[in-house]
Amino acid sequence: MGLSVIILAAGQGTRMRSDLPKVLQSLAGQPLLAHVLDCSRELGADAICVVYGHGAEEVQARFPDADIRWALQQQQLGTGHAVQQAMQGTPDDKQVLILFGDVPLLRPATLVALVHATGEDELSVLTVDMDDPTGYGRIVRDGDNVSRIVEEKDATDDEKAIVEINTGVMLCKGERLRKWLANLDNANTQGEYYLTDVISMAVADGLIVHGIKAQEQVEVMGINDKKQLAEAERALQARLVDELMAQGVGFADPARVDIRGTLSCGKDVFIDVNAVFEGEVSLGDGVRIESNNLIRDSQLGASVVVHSNCHIEGATTGDNCEIGPFSRLRPGAELANNVKVGNFVEIKKSTVADGSKVNHLTYIGDSDIGEGVNVGAGTITCNYDGANKYRTTIGDGAFIGSGVNLVAPVEVGKGATIGAGSTITKSAPDDQLTLERAKQTTIRGWKRPTKKS
Repeated sequence: MGLSVIILAAGQGTRMRSDLPKVLQSLAGQPLLAHVLDCSRELGADAICVVYGHGAEEVQARFPDADIRWALQQQQLGTGHAVQQAMQGTPDDKQVLILFGDVPLLRPATLVALVHATGEDELSVLTVDMDDPTGYGRIVRDGDNVSRIVEEKDATDDEKAIVEINTGVMLCKGERLRKWLANLDNANTQGEYYLTDVISMAVADGLIVHGIKAQEQVEVMGINDKKQLAEAERALQARLVDELMAQGVGFADPARVDIRGTLSCGKDVFIDVNAVFEGEVSLGDGVRIESNNLIRDSQLGASVVVHSNCHIEGATTGDNCEIGPFSRLRPGAELANNVKVGNFVEIKKSTVADGSKVNHLTYIGDSDIGEGVNVGAGTITCNYDGANKYRTTIGDGAFIGSGVNLVAPVEVGKGATIGAGSTITKSAPDDQLTLERAKQTTIRGWKRPTKKS
């Protein structure tokens, strides 16, 4: 029959107390709406329509995806009114699934169960049992089927004792939905068109209405304020870490890791506390991530160790590398195998070949470093003249002494040695010692300045 998804995302979210539209609030590094869209795509939906309103231009600009159809709800007149805006381009012969842009933790498996339980001429609603259902519409059943949804203000004492509540997620055929939406009215205290009124219409038409229960309350939680957003963040992080632990990844403390993107891991990976992963990150077999590291959009080879307090972005490494502590790899840093990058070293847009070491207090930018090179403490590749960037090349087996300035463009030959304290502006030949130092002078009788009284 096919499936069309309608996502309601027009609300302002005043309780967020933010200029950012509610559906653009960040959860695990992505907007709330992005999580709902990803779930919809995993269902294999034929079409996805997003009903937008508050912050319209900003919301659309954040999602330029060609597979989204947009429907504007200029006035927010209730959930039923919102769905009406999306029906113009929704086929009658498709099953229509209604989701919410501020309910980001739904699992595709839960929605698959909803779809499979719904016949061609039936309606299904997603429900959940709540520890405290206060404030929610209760599911009233006739046997196994739903007979109506009663709001708390209209509920009897017996109905208030019901713990099964309506989540708002609904599935039915487009033709039926179109008819029921046309018959909605706003004769209520809020003056809004409620989507839940569709349930009683379906029952009146003699349709079977299924109530399909979600397994967890957290899966269907709506995000209305920053406290709920923080609760959802922790719930999603726990889910992501659980999935990785099931694959064999070790964590010192599963509650103190944040994954804001996609993290893929090989065998025997261990991650210590306060590690943050953003974007697309892959860790090879045997990688060890120590505490307080940020790794973004990077790929680390097998048996790499990242010591504490490193910042790695847009970088790649081979196998058996050692990084840190207090190292920074910036975009374009490419380490081969068995490379050592030590404390307070920054590498940007540079390649470092097998077995080379850059151990202390050094900046390497726009450079190509050969195999087996040792770069001494305090070395700087001077790659920028104030207008343009230039490259430095260091040949295999070179030894760069401490406190050296390599003024690009410059080339250090294979096996060359650069004496400590040198400023090198011309190419240094292979297998030779190259020095550049001013004559040392002692000024007799010079006195150090003293503070004035």
